[in-house]
Amino acid sequence: MQDLNGLEQTMVWLVLLISFAGLGYALFLRAQVLSEDKGTPEMQRVWNAIKTGALAYLSKQARSIVPLIAVLTVALFLSVYVVPPSAEATAHFGSLGFKSPAQVTLIVAVGRAIAFIMGALFSLTVGQLGMRIAVEANVRTAAEARKSFAGALRIAYRAGTVTGMLTDGLGLFGGTIIFILFGKAAPDALLGFGFGGTLLALFMRVGGGIFTKAADVGADLVGKVEQNLEEDDKRNAAVIADLVGDNVGDCAGMAADIFESYEVTIVSGLILGLALVALTGQVQWIVFPLVVRGIGVLSSIVGTYLVRVTSDTARGAMQAINRGFLSSAAMSALVFAGMTAFYMRTPTGGIEWRPFLSVTIGVVLAIVIDRVTEYFTDTHFKPVKDIAKATSGGPATTILSGISIGKESAVWATLTIAATIFASVVIWSGAGKNAAEQAAYVLYGVAMTGVGMLTLTGNNVAMDSFGPISDNANGVAELADVTTGNTRQILADLDAVGNTTKAITKGVAIGSAVIAAVSLFGSFLTDVGLAQKAQGLPVITGINVADPRVFIGFLIGGTIPWLFSSIAIKAVERAAGLIVNEVRRQFKNPKIMSYEIEPDYASAVNISTAAAQRELLTLSIISISSPIIVGLLFKVEALGGFLAGVILSGQLLAVYMSNAGGAWDNAKKTIEDEPRSKENNTGKGSERHKAAVVGDTVGDPLKDTAGPALNPMIKVINLVSVIIAPIIVTATNDLVTGAIAFVLIGAFVWAVWQSKRDATQPV
Repeated sequence: MQDLNGLEQTMVWLVLLISFAGLGYALFLRAQVLSEDKGTPEMQRVWNAIKTGALAYLSKQARSIVPLIAVLTVALFLSVYVVPPSAEATAHFGSLGFKSPAQVTLIVAVGRAIAFIMGALFSLTVGQLGMRIAVEANVRTAAEARKSFAGALRIAYRAGTVTGMLTDGLGLFGGTIIFILFGKAAPDALLGFGFGGTLLALFMRVGGGIFTKAADVGADLVGKVEQNLEEDDKRNAAVIADLVGDNVGDCAGMAADIFESYEVTIVSGLILGLALVALTGQVQWIVFPLVVRGIGVLSSIVGTYLVRVTSDTARGAMQAINRGFLSSAAMSALVFAGMTAFYMRTPTGGIEWRPFLSVTIGVVLAIVIDRVTEYFTDTHFKPVKDIAKATSGGPATTILSGISIGKESAVWATLTIAATIFASVVIWSGAGKNAAEQAAYVLYGVAMTGVGMLTLTGNNVAMDSFGPISDNANGVAELADVTTGNTRQILADLDAVGNTTKAITKGVAIGSAVIAAVSLFGSFLTDVGLAQKAQGLPVITGINVADPRVFIGFLIGGTIPWLFSSIAIKAVERAAGLIVNEVRRQFKNPKIMSYEIEPDYASAVNISTAAAQRELLTLSIISISSPIIVGLLFKVEALGGFLAGVILSGQLLAVYMSNAGGAWDNAKKTIEDEPRSKENNTGKGSERHKAAVVGDTVGDPLKDTAGPALNPMIKVINLVSVIIAPIIVTATNDLVTGAIAFVLIGAFVWAVWQSKRDATQPV
């Protein structure tokens, strides 16, 4: 902090205080939610079963990942000893009296390791606490739905906002406190912080996604298609596992996912900002991202509290949520402009508007992706209506229609991101004295776009958590036989809105992952250039696709998302098959079918839990080892091509799977809302409904497992690359690097083989 003037130090301390304000707001909303009525004893009994299953799953997951966290903590500590700390770290700690290089190295190594643990713990905390409040809210939302639509929406949305503000508050606190302690050396530690958050998000996304979709697919195929039962019929043995999965997948997994995107954009922003500090001598480039994030937290507090419905319909609920989001966006943009005019200066003393424009473009990008995703997944627009019409031809035409719509949506989402990056090129046109300097400015602009896109993280996570809370509330009401007034219709409408908000936030998460990855790609080039300069080697200025090694890396990188998603979908298929067999077995008991006894819900929960844990190690090995293998075998230029391939392939595949699954789900909801008529083939139980259920079950692992899990995978690969790139540059012993690559290839092959193993029960 000694490099900052008095005003800048005050601004940073204010940002830290704002992080506490965000956490305080989360506690305030939590108290409001917990004060609400929990409904009838039967509703509370169902709720307690969901709560017990969710907590048991997260407890087992935490135990599964602790050993890997311990190993990686040691690896990150030792990584600083392979490549010396940055010049900024040496200068920063030297000014504090630590003149010895060994002392500086030890401080940075300890800082990176502790930051890694802190990032992992914060990500875990966001997921755990977010899931817990979601579980507390589902029964309260169901109870309130007996009275009013507006009250049920308020409880569900404010409970989701608790998770959003935890993400905002902890993310802002972590990044700011590391900056306060490390100053210009913060990127050395923040790499560990971002990697810890990203790795935990990968675990929670993959594990939660496999759990929820194995239960969901198994419950739907047997309950709806084979037995013609309702969505959450209490005779279905997998129904509790399905409701548990909504929480561990969509609440815990998405919260951790957005949290790590929040951190990764700050990491890349500070790394690229330091490059501009070196060019201009102005520290405003690294203060600006933190202040922007602080403004975003305040805007989210205001916008989320303003969410109120004006009409008791699903459309009215969606409009209220959008109104809150747009209010936060408008407030953020206005305050950004004021802060820029007050603080940001050009070398000649004028106002430096370009960072403000980049951040604002990021806010606009979030809004545009919201609208694009809503168009392709909402029940009120043509794509979902087209899928609903296609169900007349049976499951095949239903699936074909969804595939077509999902692939088209990936095109428009990717073009939107491309236009955003081009806007950064235009905004920063003419910056710098030469092409290399202009590239540094443009990449900083892209990083600021990512910071802007996730400025409204509180709103985004609130929208996402709202989905599973509403879904669970619907399930609680059905299992508890709540039929008061139009309670079921209120909950069905909220559930449909929740499907759309989940799809929207998945779109934002994927878009932010790509922007963050492009920013990290810029950080990768910056760090490689610094390492090459220190070694007296030619400094890299870009990635030449005409270089065969680069193209090899590009091709390999493009395959990784496909392999990753294949393993995730296979895991769901394997576990769903086990659950199908278990549910069929229990349906053979006539006492279950006649409501004389309850099914054994715990068996399905246990199957899903075991299946989810099985794939955590294999998918993490693939994500961590693949960039190291490519870098060691083909050097950093090929690693750059590898990253480009991962980003492009991952973006297209993630959006396609996410939106196709969301569209299939809402097409099913559209048919369920139709009046039942065997003659007209409409409503629940019709042949069109059965076709829609098949489409929904195909889309389930795409939208809630494989698609979303690609977000943290992309960022894990990029962060690993940024960390190991300087090590690859300095490596001179081909025998040692070859041996390491050989061992990692063996681990990679083992992981793929392990994922294909058949078993009567998952292990």
